[in-house]
Amino acid sequence: MAGKRIVNAYKNVDKNKAYALKDAVKLVKENAVAKFDETIDVAINLGVDPKYADQMIRGVCALPHGNGKKVRVAVFAQGEKADEAKAAGADLVGAENLVDSILAGKIEFDRCIATPDMMGMAGRVARVLGPKGLMPNPKLGTVTTDVATAVKNAKAGEVQYRVEKNGIVHAGIAKASFSEDKIYDNAKMFIETIIKAKPQSVKGTYLKKISLSSTQGVGVKVDSQAL
Repeated sequence: MAGKRIVNAYKNVDKNKAYALKDAVKLVKENAVAKFDETIDVAINLGVDPKYADQMIRGVCALPHGNGKKVRVAVFAQGEKADEAKAAGADLVGAENLVDSILAGKIEFDRCIATPDMMGMAGRVARVLGPKGLMPNPKLGTVTTDVATAVKNAKAGEVQYRVEKNGIVHAGIAKASFSEDKIYDNAKMFIETIIKAKPQSVKGTYLKKISLSSTQGVGVKVDSQAL
């Protein structure tokens, strides 16, 4: 069934053509016909070499309409900051108890935030959280005294991105159930964020290739020159 769906989808998608972003969004949404609400992904092939520290593209992007994903947030905080985190909607808030839970293999969250004074405690589980991309990081806004804002941003669908060793950065930026306008706004914001993150040391073509796809749909090339 899936094979037939892909074959049918490619009937209205030219694999060799780079589409304007609005047209790519329309095609991807039309072809997202799975029985579940598919995630819309943007993948960007960059002309960078991540083995050089100054070409490691990493950061966060606040999407105008969120990404449609329910994000569970854990916060390392005590006292007043713990209260602020709870009030902002954090799913898990703690200190020693949170460390024990993580070491016991209970990682029931998608984003981890810590106040600066709690980084020593968070460091005790770095070997567990690090490989999963969950370790609090000042560059990602997840080590902060303003835990309320960090929690709200995470809950609102802020996405984290990091370039892979082959120079590709990608993120789930919407759900297929979103309107075309909302998918377009989110995709545009993510691409613009990556453009702004261009390192000064990069020479030549920075945006090599951009594609838009849904979980079970076809990939559609986006005209990077127009962007």
